[in-house]
Amino acid sequence: MDLNKIKGNTYYIDSPTNCGIFIFKNKNCLIVDTGINNSEAKKMDNLLTENNLHPKFIINTHSHLDHCGGNLYFKKNYPGCLVYTSKNEKLFMENQELFSSMLSSSYPSRAFDRSNKPIDVDFILDYGINKLNEEKFIIIPLPGHSIEHIGIVTPEKVCFLGDSIFSSEILDKYSFPYLYNIEDSLLSLNKIKDIDADYFLIGHSKKLLDKKGIMALVDKNISNINDYKNEILDLLDQPLTREDILENITILNNLSLNFYEYHLNFGGISAFISYLYNNKLIDYSVEDGKLYYFSSK
Repeated sequence: MDLNKIKGNTYYIDSPTNCGIFIFKNKNCLIVDTGINNSEAKKMDNLLTENNLHPKFIINTHSHLDHCGGNLYFKKNYPGCLVYTSKNEKLFMENQELFSSMLSSSYPSRAFDRSNKPIDVDFILDYGINKLNEEKFIIIPLPGHSIEHIGIVTPEKVCFLGDSIFSSEILDKYSFPYLYNIEDSLLSLNKIKDIDADYFLIGHSKKLLDKKGIMALVDKNISNINDYKNEILDLLDQPLTREDILENITILNNLSLNFYEYHLNFGGISAFISYLYNNKLIDYSVEDGKLYYFSSK
């Protein structure tokens, strides 16, 4: 874990969840995403302390715990540190049980490893220009992976993308990454191509990307979504339940599933079903207590 300079006053800390850092003239700093827990946040804090930096602001790209779990540490150890995110991500951050409840379609069982501690948000960001400590940051709506995911562009044209796009190494390892809304994901991916920035940092990636690199990665992400869309459509030449679809997708793509991954991928299958149904590509029927989907071609 190191504090890596990108450009001007914009840096990042490489970790399981990459965290953006913007340094203000008075040595206060902004953190974009804080990692999954107190342990990761403590490691980040040690680096910041070594460089005489004082966390003053946090922006969370979205509410998934691996991007905001460290907030609790920084709020406790730096009184007055302010947290910002979008309106709907605030709802999920402050009610941590909502995500696991959504995945389980009810109150989640004890098998879900989850935090019950609310992660408080001080301010909701507007889209477009927002001022922090007299510096201008551009907030871009990039929903899809989560309900109201955002991207952040610093004054030096460095863009922090969180999980709005997945790195090549993630797609190669987990080809079926979690998406909440397929249509929003595709729109956001195309929007990333138009972002006026020189460098792009992804939440889970081993390297920083330039404009050429991000353009190629957008195409790879879109292609991955389309591949799964077409695979599911092919499967639905015959009626299948959601669990049937997940079973086939898991076997065909050699996916590994534990308890949590099962629910995460089941949610991803549901996102594809909603997308295909809303675009009138599939239909459904209910027979003997089972809900079947099939191609409407």
